[in-house]
Amino acid sequence: MVPTEEASARRREIEGKLKQEEETLSYIKESLEKSDQLTKNMVSILSSFESRLMRLENSIIPVHKQTENLQRLQENVEKTLSCLDHVISYYHVAKDTEKIIKEGPSGRLVEYLACLDKIQKAVEYFQDNNPDSPELNRVKSLFERGKESLESEFRSLLTRCTKPVPPILILDHLGGDDEIETQEEMPLNQLPENTLKDIISISRWLVEFGRNQDFMNVYYQIRSSQLDRSIKGLKEHFRKNSSSSGVPYSPAIQNKRKDTPTKKPIKRPGTIRKAQNLLKQYSQHGLDGKKGASNLIPMEGHEHDLRLKHLSDALSDKHGPAAGRDDVLDIEIDAYIHCVSAFVKLAQSEYQILTEIIPEHHQKKTFDSLIQESLDNLMIEGDNIVSAARKAIIRHDYSAVLTIFPILRHLKQMKPEFDQVLQGTAASTKNKLPGLITSMETTGAKALEDFADNIKNDPDKEYNMPKDGTVHELTSNAILFLQQLLDFQETAGAMLASQVLGDTYNIPLDPRETSSSASSYSSEFSRRLLSTYICKVLGNLQLNLLSKVRVYEDPALKAIFLHNNYNYILKSLEKSELIQLVAVTRKAAENCYRELIEKQIQTYQDSWLKVTDYISERSLSVFQAGVKLKDKERQMIKERFKGFNDGLEELCKIQKAWAIPDTEQRDKIRRAQKTIVKETYGAFLNRYGNVPFTKNPEKYIKYQVDQVGEMIDKLFDTSA
Repeated sequence: MVPTEEASARRREIEGKLKQEEETLSYIKESLEKSDQLTKNMVSILSSFESRLMRLENSIIPVHKQTENLQRLQENVEKTLSCLDHVISYYHVAKDTEKIIKEGPSGRLVEYLACLDKIQKAVEYFQDNNPDSPELNRVKSLFERGKESLESEFRSLLTRCTKPVPPILILDHLGGDDEIETQEEMPLNQLPENTLKDIISISRWLVEFGRNQDFMNVYYQIRSSQLDRSIKGLKEHFRKNSSSSGVPYSPAIQNKRKDTPTKKPIKRPGTIRKAQNLLKQYSQHGLDGKKGASNLIPMEGHEHDLRLKHLSDALSDKHGPAAGRDDVLDIEIDAYIHCVSAFVKLAQSEYQILTEIIPEHHQKKTFDSLIQESLDNLMIEGDNIVSAARKAIIRHDYSAVLTIFPILRHLKQMKPEFDQVLQGTAASTKNKLPGLITSMETTGAKALEDFADNIKNDPDKEYNMPKDGTVHELTSNAILFLQQLLDFQETAGAMLASQVLGDTYNIPLDPRETSSSASSYSSEFSRRLLSTYICKVLGNLQLNLLSKVRVYEDPALKAIFLHNNYNYILKSLEKSELIQLVAVTRKAAENCYRELIEKQIQTYQDSWLKVTDYISERSLSVFQAGVKLKDKERQMIKERFKGFNDGLEELCKIQKAWAIPDTEQRDKIRRAQKTIVKETYGAFLNRYGNVPFTKNPEKYIKYQVDQVGEMIDKLFDTSA
């Protein structure tokens, strides 16, 4: 019963749902019908609107096209009128600009350039559109006239504002401290700012429209003349104002910078003046073997005062009491060195200005032309120095090489800056300084070699030998020359290295030291070369002294002469750095000279044997006390005393006139000889002084022991 009721209830539920669905479907169907009706109405409206738009378009488009045509016609008319105005303006350019062009650009460069631009455009128009127009010739003529006036203004501005740089300003730049970065340097070679702007404007216009390079030639000619005059002015300043006390810097600038550290001025070559004086005397008299050379010996000795007075009087008579030839030489060398430095500074400044005025692709060529005159003059002057040195070498005037040393050293120091300044110039320009350096090195090496050879070959002339056995001028001047090399060790080493010296001196070359350029040799190699050269000169000197000493007949005087020279060489080496330089290749040199000196002292002492042999114990007979002497024995004792007395007096008389300039050595030799003679004579006197060998003992016993010592103390002293 229960399941039937559930089924009925379920059926009723299903039927209710079906009814609801039927109602929903009916509603949807009704809605669709309404939507279809609305769609049909909308389509009808849109079709009507489209029809109306088509009718409107058909009416408007013809009107729009007509309006567009009218606007195009208006634009064409306006363009035509504008073109006509533009063309007509070209016909008025000549008239409008002629007055300004005739008056020139001075004082109104901007306006003048604007007029030239107008004329340039007019020329281009007529050339393109109406080449037969008379106006073309007129504007062309006006343009050329304007360009010429502009070039003339360029020349005028450059000439008017280009002046030589004052020597004092150049010297200040050369003497300024480059390490002081905060110090504001005064400008060199600068043009006034406004003038520079005008010159740059003219240059740019001429490059763009002038279509010629004449103005560049004008530029380098004017600036080249200014550069050359600046350097010549500096040289003239040195000639007028230099003094041996130092470089003539500006007092105003010095006062201005008195609280500011400054670089030391370039070292003047005055330090070699004494050497030049003495070497010139030696070269002209000693090596040539001319009579009178002995009067120039610059050493102590008994003849020294007379020689010095003679030389001083001769120079005073010939050149006046204040001979200035050496000062003039110093100034010339000093001026050349400063002119080289000034050239670099001025050229650097010139290049800075040039880069603002000259087009980039013409800068290097123009700069090359600009510096040629000044650079050539410097090189010619350097060549003249080399030529003068070569002539002096032929005359055996080796002081000339001392002139080359400071110049060559400075040129080599300046070479990196030279190379930087000349970067981009022609190869011939770049090679000028290296060529001069090579020439100086070759000439210097030639002078050094000739000097060494002439030291060896100096003639053995009696009149050229000091009578008192003092130091020979050949020795003093050779040592003096070598001492001057100490200040120029690298330079001298490079001179020697510029030749094929490895074979000459038998020095093994390190691969790192082998180079086509002498400057590339290591400092150690150059030092070894110089050491070997000095040893060669000293060796040649020793050989020559051994040859010269044969002129003396007295063996003792020979010994004194060699002793003095060897001692002078050793002391000179020790007082300077020469001994360290010699020791690089000859470590035993010092001991060798000491042995030579001692050997000569011993040889000298042997000369006294002929005196002491008379009274030496080995040659004396023994006499018994109280025994009467035989006549033969008394005569023997008399002969001994007489031989000693005569020999002592003769040696003291002769050797008193000899000279040993070195006080220490003189005293040493005296003491040694005095000790030997006094001891021997004392023993002899004690043995025979009281022996009755004569009735007149004072005739034979002329001197007591102390008196003999006093006589020996007067050796080597003419004033005693």
